[in-house]
Amino acid sequence: MSASSLFNFPLIRLRSLSHLPPSSLRSVSQRKLPTFRAFSGTTTMTDAGMDAVQRRLMFEDECILVDETDRVVGHDSKYNCHLMENIEAKNLLHRAFSVFLFNSNYDLLLQQRSKAKVTFPLVWTNTCCSHPLYRESELIEENTLGVRNAAQRKLLDELGIVAEDVPVDEFTPLGRMLYKAPSDGKWGEHELDYLLFIVRDVKVQPNPDEVADIKYVSREELKELVKRADAGEEGLKLSPWFRLVVDNFLMKWWDHVEKGTLSEAVDMKTIHKL
Repeated sequence: MSASSLFNFPLIRLRSLSHLPPSSLRSVSQRKLPTFRAFSGTTTMTDAGMDAVQRRLMFEDECILVDETDRVVGHDSKYNCHLMENIEAKNLLHRAFSVFLFNSNYDLLLQQRSKAKVTFPLVWTNTCCSHPLYRESELIEENTLGVRNAAQRKLLDELGIVAEDVPVDEFTPLGRMLYKAPSDGKWGEHELDYLLFIVRDVKVQPNPDEVADIKYVSREELKELVKRADAGEEGLKLSPWFRLVVDNFLMKWWDHVEKGTLSEAVDMKTIHKL
């Protein structure tokens, strides 16, 4: 069953997209909307230890700012959105997504974030975690198409998974959660996170700028990984958003993955504040 058939509740199409032909709404466009900023932040163009790729992404990527009801209120750079001083002082909240990709054996693909990542380097997490950007194709709210377009884009960027292997209609958005997590004294996350599931056999070619390692895990292997992380074995750490999903949703949703009944688990009306 395609993800687009799972949602019957009303969603709002952005007025600025009304002129676009339907075919253009299904592609991952690189066009950005006219620039404005709802908030300003402190930026320094030279941050010690930030490599060139991560610096470019931090200053060029424009995250979508939302309120706690997921209403778009503006946009700002990835850099500004992840500064703890902005998160704490201005309550900056941005839209995000987390992809959980299972193969046909129902094993879950995990990644270890690259050492070069500004937030949460070298932690293990779900398949792909990132942000829809402030551009036309990723702002589409109907059937969460904008978020699904962004997920398809980042699976290619981070893991080399081509779009043909992860059609946007195959993503099932199961829910949303809102959380805050500091990474270190300077950086952190404050996200309204869309949780997307997909079952596909794919070819993976990780981008070393983004990903240090990958592995598929069964349920039992994931439980063991969590125990090892809790015990601090070999410095093993899990990302805070992944751990929230593991503790609150993942195992019951995994049942639906195996049974082919993901549609029964969908709840996109609730925003879980964790």
